[in-house]
Amino acid sequence: MNTLMIILRLIHIIGGVFWVGTSLLFSFFIIPSIRATSEVEQNFWGLLIKTHLAEAHGISAILTVLAGAGLYWIDSQGFTSGWMTSGPGLGFGIGGIFGFLGVITSILVALPLRALAETAAQIQGSPTPEQMDKIQAAQKRLGVMGRIDSAVLIIALICMATARYWRF
Repeated sequence: MNTLMIILRLIHIIGGVFWVGTSLLFSFFIIPSIRATSEVEQNFWGLLIKTHLAEAHGISAILTVLAGAGLYWIDSQGFTSGWMTSGPGLGFGIGGIFGFLGVITSILVALPLRALAETAAQIQGSPTPEQMDKIQAAQKRLGVMGRIDSAVLIIALICMATARYWRF
């Protein structure tokens, strides 16, 4: 059991660091910087598709949540023990709920990112009015969902980092 716990913790922690780190990096730094220059933006979205960062981000999110669910299952003895109502059990449980919500919000962030990348790949020279409308709509959705995703993931991260010390 110890080996399984170590493997699940490593997947959960390393995957979570990558997932939350890339989400926050994009939301707070990369996307606002790219919006400042439209020429760089077109090249960047195409590069994003080529590097498969979005796929790695999604895979890390899913692995993180699955590993976390496995850890919670083991610690709660199959969701049956009194540990679930203890401070740490509640902290990890709340963090897990926000982690699951984070997967959903990350998917909702990925949709406008993909639309931006696909539209940018179609642009030859200056964007057409239709392409500009698509870009602006995707950027608006991305801005809103990026903030929601960041908030959800920060709450999950805080819960996971502190749950061990919760006392009620």
